Amino acid sequence: MSVVSVILAILLFAVSLVLLFVRETLAPVAALLGLVCFWISATLPLNLNIVITWLCLTVIVTGVSLMQPPAVMAQRRGMGYITVGALTGMAVGLLGFSVVPRIGAIYAIMVLSVAVGIFLGYYLFTRTPEGKAVGMNTGRFFSYLLAKGFPAAIVVMQLGIALLLWMLPLLITD
Repeated sequence: MSVVSVILAILLFAVSLVLLFVRETLAPVAALLGLVCFWISATLPLNLNIVITWLCLTVIVTGVSLMQPPAVMAQRRGMGYITVGALTGMAVGLLGFSVVPRIGAIYAIMVLSVAVGIFLGYYLFTRTPEGKAVGMNTGRFFSYLLAKGFPAAIVVMQLGIALLLWMLPLLITD
């Protein structure tokens, strides 16, 4: 049963990354289901507190995304920049073990790196000709960042948690 749960979790994380480009309000839900599958399989040292925390964050982010204007939610531009920025931030954040060996600090570094990566990816997008309409000097900047950046953040952070817990035996040295 644990093998099926792990395979399903990996597939759900892949689906959540694809959903960021198709329907980003559903992407955090798919990532949460992937995290729950890892918790059910007991292959990662996940506890119920982590799962409940990410459940609450997923509900909040999905709700905030659904409250955005329909015109903003229908657009897909910039998601490549935001997603690549988030994944790059996650990769840099997971290298936090070279700075400090504590798991909580690596977790915090990864979360902050994802947030910075999303902002930098979005900032790069606003410098392109098609991104000027949602630039910082427009009134749509914050709304667009909420609608597109929050779901990407939750998806990539949950993926980062799973990767961090998977790498945990490699990080702990005696």
